[in-house]
Amino acid sequence: MATQATPNGRRGASFLQIAIALQTLTIFLQAVSAGLLLTSSYGQTLHGVGARVMYGASMLYVLAAVLAWKPGGGSPRPVWHASGFLVLASVQVVLGIAHVPSVHLPLGVAMFGLSVLALTRR
Repeated sequence: MATQATPNGRRGASFLQIAIALQTLTIFLQAVSAGLLLTSSYGQTLHGVGARVMYGASMLYVLAAVLAWKPGGGSPRPVWHASGFLVLASVQVVLGIAHVPSVHLPLGVAMFGLSVLALTRR
């Protein structure tokens, strides 16, 4: 049975696109603030605040994926992708707090790449 795109489905997809773009931007800004962390006194504060914003953006991505899926009748695949990102963001936060840069930095790069990929796939 074919499903038709509804106005709510299109709005959900637009919200999903915005959420992915926001997540991608916040991950990029975390890379910038990581550089500031190494070179300035306020870098640590900026990186800490950015981590909270990035985590919030990952939660928003999950919400947007659910809203695009349920009322619009779309694929549940974005929900799985968003949930996976939230897991990665959680691991990233734990690694940052534990000061494990050997895993924290490459994971951040991978998350940025995956987020850009999710953004271009929509």
